[in-house]
Amino acid sequence: MSDKFFFKGRQDARQPHTAHGGFQTKASQKSGSKKYPLTLVVTSEARKQEIEAQVAEAKLCADITVDAREGAVESIAELTALLNKGATVTAAKVPSRNDPCSCGSGLKFKKCCG
Repeated sequence: MSDKFFFKGRQDARQPHTAHGGFQTKASQKSGSKKYPLTLVVTSEARKQEIEAQVAEAKLCADITVDAREGAVESIAELTALLNKGATVTAAKVPSRNDPCSCGSGLKFKKCCG
């Protein structure tokens, strides 16, 4: 027999977001905090002091290691990404047609400047 005649209740195909579906449920992992410090690698002690000054100025936490081997590569990409992060852009609200005009004439925006 066909199962369409026997109602078994709703079978939901959607899975909850907390299941192991690759969603990050703990989104408060802010890099540069005390719990999740930045991991930086520099090539000299002088460079380490420069980076420590930048980290302190930005009020971040970082684990800085010195790799003095020949051919070592500096790794400060995490720090530069946080320092070069753009500020939030806010746009001024454009008045709607029936709002009073911003020029101060006392007319509606649609009759004056719109």
